[in-house]
Amino acid sequence: MDLQGKVAVVTGSGRGLGLGYAQALAAAGAAVVVNDIDQEAVDSAVAAIRSQGGTAAGVVAAVGDSESAERLVQAAVEEFGRLDVLVTNAGILRDRVLWKMTDDDFDAVVRVHLRGTFTCARAAAVRMREQGTGGRLILISSPAGQRGNFGQTNYAAAKAGIVAMARTWALELGRAGITVNAVVPVAATEMTKTIPAFAPVIEESERTGAPLPDWLRKDEGLGTVEDVAGLVTFLASDASKDVTGQAIGIGGDRLALWAHPKEKAVAFADGGWDADAIAAAWPDGVGGDPETYGIPAPQPRQA
Repeated sequence: MDLQGKVAVVTGSGRGLGLGYAQALAAAGAAVVVNDIDQEAVDSAVAAIRSQGGTAAGVVAAVGDSESAERLVQAAVEEFGRLDVLVTNAGILRDRVLWKMTDDDFDAVVRVHLRGTFTCARAAAVRMREQGTGGRLILISSPAGQRGNFGQTNYAAAKAGIVAMARTWALELGRAGITVNAVVPVAATEMTKTIPAFAPVIEESERTGAPLPDWLRKDEGLGTVEDVAGLVTFLASDASKDVTGQAIGIGGDRLALWAHPKEKAVAFADGGWDADAIAAAWPDGVGGDPETYGIPAPQPRQA
């Protein structure tokens, strides 16, 4: 992919997946604005990209409010003259089961993930429409947002909302040549190390330098940060100009297109449905094959 001449902002890119996205975009030729709340992380990421021959600048800002979003767009324009790509990766976790989750737990996660995606995308869309040459909004979601996940009311809700925003903005921004897609990544990070079935395998791979086993890369779709970054680079490129409004999964050896929600089973009753009629018809009708929920538990096995 050739991203020469393009300018990208990647939120939450001081470390982890965000840093991987920023490095991949820079390696393909884009100038990148790195963002994090930690000055040291920003400086380190910018230095790493430059040491690899890339072009980067850094902005320390907490994603969520409009002022931070405007600062990121302004930095891209002031440093590199324009903005072509936005990757909304910034996020935090405050995991607790429903009855223990506080208002602050909920609000903090929604503010960074959902509101942060909204404010940054809005600022980027305004700039891209003014430029008149199209653009790319790449919104980072999660399997938790597609299926739900135990202890992650706040995170799952925000990530589901991000996919809904991608579909909505694809409609609204299409005429301006701006594509909008959600990425659903799975990679070996500090977060996935907390999953008991994954932790020993990931730690062994990091200790020995051996690749992750096939069952993890294929069956679970879990690999390295680098495995995920290729999708972001593709979506930032001209090769993806006809791809928009999609939720795309990536991890390990697996690339997947997530289905949009749709009616699975439908029944009709003349005059409508009362509670008794629904109860009678449910087991062998619309409710006969209920949907699963939650991220399937990984099944550890021998390499």
